[in-house]
Amino acid sequence: MLLTIDVGNTQFALGMFDEEDLIGHWRLSTHPDATVDEVRWRLSGILGADGFTQSDIRGVAISSVVPAVTTALRRVMPHIASGDVVIVGPGTRTGMAIEIDNPREVGADRIVNALAARERHGHPAVVVDFGTSTNFDVVGSQGAYLGGAISPGVVISTDALVSGTAALRRVEFDEPRSVIGKGTVEAIQSGALYGHAGLVDGIVERIAAELGGDVTRVATGGLASTIVPHCSSVDTIDPYLTLEGLRLIYNLNQDDA
Repeated sequence: MLLTIDVGNTQFALGMFDEEDLIGHWRLSTHPDATVDEVRWRLSGILGADGFTQSDIRGVAISSVVPAVTTALRRVMPHIASGDVVIVGPGTRTGMAIEIDNPREVGADRIVNALAARERHGHPAVVVDFGTSTNFDVVGSQGAYLGGAISPGVVISTDALVSGTAALRRVEFDEPRSVIGKGTVEAIQSGALYGHAGLVDGIVERIAAELGGDVTRVATGGLASTIVPHCSSVDTIDPYLTLEGLRLIYNLNQDDA
């Protein structure tokens, strides 16, 4: 079996594959200051609770935007898995041309998402990843990664609103009764939800206009199912897109070995 790990700034996702089938998935909070022992305890605990042992896990694929966690995972993996470990970064085979000014600066998760979108949904494509930031990644008509856009995610945007004002407070990220909030809580919820949906629609439509023709629009990430129903520009929600991309990249690098 293959363990895939996508480390984001706020959360990281785990997926367990048996060949092409995703047979288990989990989501944990990211703690950049966690010790190697803590990371090992968390991973072995959650995998062991569902019956997966070190001998079951024949390979691991990791994408991470948190260097401290990447280092810890690199040290922990020999205790978690019995096979090869592929950490996506410069030099990792992806099967995708990267047509930006400095390919080394693009986040691993963005390439993973772009590859998975191309292989699973076709191209040209736009991927919207709802995480700590909201990332827009673009696959061109020839299947190359063309770049994209990055905006503050909806959670950190509302956190900034609350921390920068004296009278506003944090609210649950729920859909309000109407766009016209009847109180402060609903007003914040309306601005966060519909404001971010409008941001997504605006950027996706501008990207699609630059690409021209029919463009596949795919969303992923923890808040996709909350925000996308209020967008008019996204076709498909693929909640495990990044995990699937890691599986594809792992297989590419095994074939290259």
